[in-house]
Amino acid sequence: MTLTAASLTFAARQRWRRKLPWALLVALLGVAQTLLLVLTVRHERDRQQERTELAAVAAAADLRQLFARDLQSLQALLWNDPPEAQRRAEAIGLLRARREIVRIEWRGAGYGTEEAVDSPYRSPLFSVLPRSDLAADSEAACANALRLDRPSWSRSYFVPQAGGLGLEVIDVCLPIGRPGAARGAMAVTFGLGQSLEDAVTPELMRTHELSVLEADGARLARAGLPRGAGVFVAERVIDLPGTALLLRLDSADRAPGMVANLASSLVVGLSLALAGLVALLVRDSGRRGAAEQRLAEELSLRRAMENSLVTGLRARDMAGRITYVNPAFCAMVGFPAEQLAGQAAPPYWPPEMRAAYEARHVQRLQGGVPDQESREGYETLFMRANGERFPVLIFEAPLVGAGGGQTGWMSAVLDLSAQRRAEELTRQQQEQLQATARLATVGEMASLLSHELNQPLAAIASYATGCLNLLDAGGPGAEGGGRAPDLTTLAMLREATQRIGEQAERAGRVIRSVNDFVRRRERSREEAVCESLVEAVLPLVRLQARKSGARIELDLGGAALRVVCDRTMVEQVLLNLTRNAIQAMEALPAAQRVLQVGARAEGARVRLSVTDRGPGIAPEVAQRLFTPFFTTRAEGMGLGLSLCRTVIEQHGGTLGFETRRDALGACSGTRFSFTLSAALPPSGVPAGAGSLTVDASGEAVSADAPIGPNRVTEVTS
Repeated sequence: MTLTAASLTFAARQRWRRKLPWALLVALLGVAQTLLLVLTVRHERDRQQERTELAAVAAAADLRQLFARDLQSLQALLWNDPPEAQRRAEAIGLLRARREIVRIEWRGAGYGTEEAVDSPYRSPLFSVLPRSDLAADSEAACANALRLDRPSWSRSYFVPQAGGLGLEVIDVCLPIGRPGAARGAMAVTFGLGQSLEDAVTPELMRTHELSVLEADGARLARAGLPRGAGVFVAERVIDLPGTALLLRLDSADRAPGMVANLASSLVVGLSLALAGLVALLVRDSGRRGAAEQRLAEELSLRRAMENSLVTGLRARDMAGRITYVNPAFCAMVGFPAEQLAGQAAPPYWPPEMRAAYEARHVQRLQGGVPDQESREGYETLFMRANGERFPVLIFEAPLVGAGGGQTGWMSAVLDLSAQRRAEELTRQQQEQLQATARLATVGEMASLLSHELNQPLAAIASYATGCLNLLDAGGPGAEGGGRAPDLTTLAMLREATQRIGEQAERAGRVIRSVNDFVRRRERSREEAVCESLVEAVLPLVRLQARKSGARIELDLGGAALRVVCDRTMVEQVLLNLTRNAIQAMEALPAAQRVLQVGARAEGARVRLSVTDRGPGIAPEVAQRLFTPFFTTRAEGMGLGLSLCRTVIEQHGGTLGFETRRDALGACSGTRFSFTLSAALPPSGVPAGAGSLTVDASGEAVSADAPIGPNRVTEVTS
């Protein structure tokens, strides 16, 4: 019996020990729920009171803004001292636009009312009592306004109306005229109730009762649909020059109830404390495991991507120390990652450029990475482990950490060694192709040169024979026994000698033109006049033009049109285009073969054009016109137009063509044109020259008044 009782007592103690924590947990939950309920109710009351306070601030601001806007409109009535009729019309218009203004008065120097206009939306304001009985507050405001030379407000006062009603109003007085002279004033009466209705938003009026009070709490005016419950009240003072108004907002909301908050608090508390806690723990555990798995996979993928990249990646901290490099970067510079980590002055910096790189890093710390370098990158030199210098292109951007702040710089590094070798090989090939094209051009013109040189050489031989004959006729062995040559013979010898020199100079010019064109020169950009570029190739163009019987027309810009270019390369472009144009007109009658070379300014560029009157370019040919080694002539190489476009694009311009058509839509020739950068013309150079006509030998035969900018016509036959 005793053992059984002892066992029961021990079991009861054990049960109480197990239940005690749960009992304490329930008690804690009860206390927590009670505190939560009290805090929720108090929080709701505070939030509602805060909303009421904010609404009062907004309503006061709206009322101040309404008075300020109306005051600005009233001051506009006084600008420029308008005539009486205009002033009255503008006042009536303002009363129609602003319902809160019920009356406008103009007063003289003694504050007596000289003229008044009432609002059209109500009966005259002083129909029950005369204005003189209620003028004390208004006159005081006018006196204050004239004394301070600024608008002044009066105290509010009550104006009785018909039917036992009344209107609470307030006056504002504005001075008229300049200080020191006899001045009047304009008194404007506002209805407080209508001002409240017009100033406050409809949403606020549907949920609050608005009142304008006196200092002792007496209500002057009211607005708003509901009646205030008196629980959430807010007051704001509206300061006006000369007076002050007290605005009161009384919310229609009542104090929050207990049942609804108690039920919601119990539901939230039980759901969060019992089921929610376990669910959150399980979900959080699952999410944590999934996130760790994804993080491991992403880390492995990132490492695999970085290890497979051929672009070097480099990360540096704010002090410039290397924090990470990928295998491609290590292979590029020839140093292992362990040797580069933590280095502020890495070993791949060339010793002669270390100072410049350190200065660049200081600039990074002060101003950050320029946007242009982040988008386009910048070129520099690195050094491999064997001492070899090689060019690299670096794209660098700020490295932003998880907190949003910059932790360093991230760089993508490209090795440009192979690209530079390819560019050098391409340049050499282009130079070889250009030299081949020049030699091919000279070969085609060799036959023309022989014909062109025969004329001056034959003339030289003829003049030389004539000189010998004259010398023999007047020499010692002639008849007359050694008579000296007379003056006529000497004059003829002088003229013949001059002609020999002229023809020899002409032959030399032809040879020099070919020599300058074939001779290989270093590329250099210089300012050149468009006219001189054309004149440099004109002797060679004349050879082919005379052979085909074509006529050359020049329409250039004289010394005013100057470009910046590589003179030799641009002359080759002009020569290729003119030769192609002459060859395109071989099937036409000789009278229709006209070659036109022109130049004109287009803003910051100059456009040069070569136009023929040939049959045009077929569509299937136009698609492959600039393709290297494509030609429509059996003896052509197909390099001319391709090299021309390459040269113009290297100058930053464009080369194109268009088919010309006559009024009937038929093809009337082709125009090739290209653009070059314009240079500023020197001061004092005329914009154009006159028209000049030359014969087949290149001698001027006539000149007339200017007909355009350096327009020249050559007649070749």
